[in-house]
Amino acid sequence: MVVNGAAYCSDVTYNAVRLAVTLAKRDTVDVTVFLMGDGVTAAISGQQTPDGYYKLDRMLGGVARAGGRLLCCGTCLDARGIGEAMLLPGARRSSMEELADVTLAADKVLVF
Repeated sequence: MVVNGAAYCSDVTYNAVRLAVTLAKRDTVDVTVFLMGDGVTAAISGQQTPDGYYKLDRMLGGVARAGGRLLCCGTCLDARGIGEAMLLPGARRSSMEELADVTLAADKVLVF
């Protein structure tokens, strides 16, 4: 799954993360989420949103806890001044090479 949208810009990123969490909970599904462009902002740890508002970092943490992979485009992180220490547990810096590898290995690729 490739997520391009900013963390709180539209419902697209929220819905992509909801689907990723749901898929990751299934025993027969291996999920890799590649955050790209403004999508890397969803993996910043410790987001503080208003009460009652969803928290994408916690939701994405559910993907990692269920065994899914959270990959963040390194170039996109750098462009936004986001260091690896700022990422939530389970998320890590990645590359276009790794995205190409997981894309070729995947049965399905969803892009949001």
